[in-house]
Amino acid sequence: MSVFDYKVKKSNGEDFPLSTYQGDVLLIVNTASKCGFANQFEGLEELHQKYNDDGLRVLGFPSNQFMNQEPVSDDEMEQACKVNFGVTFPLFKKINVKGKDADPLFKHLKEQQKGFLNEEIKWNFTKFLVDREGNVVNRYAPKDKPKEIEDDIQNLL
Repeated sequence: MSVFDYKVKKSNGEDFPLSTYQGDVLLIVNTASKCGFANQFEGLEELHQKYNDDGLRVLGFPSNQFMNQEPVSDDEMEQACKVNFGVTFPLFKKINVKGKDADPLFKHLKEQQKGFLNEEIKWNFTKFLVDREGNVVNRYAPKDKPKEIEDDIQNLL
């Protein structure tokens, strides 16, 4: 299976097939607006603005699994990210990214690109880079700033 075989939920609960992005490069990130790394929203938005016309799609998947750092509703979260960080890239419905109830997309991402010690996601703003064929080609730690992975994105574009 490729990333493009999965369906996710928009923040309003509507199903959304990732096949919509077939042929694009994806940067998939688990986010949280109250996280210490939330300033990365700005860097992610910069990548979105700079490379959107070239086929980069930045996709945010909020999660409240790390110290309750996304405690608000999906609508409130989406609005806060727009107002506080200028986010215009898609933010999907809040999901679990770890554990037995992890979203199927994130189970796939973690199987394809394991973390430092194991496949589990350890914190918000773990990033997965997906090529135009839907292959997960890289995984980046929460501390890796969006600017630091720009060369890898350019290589896929």
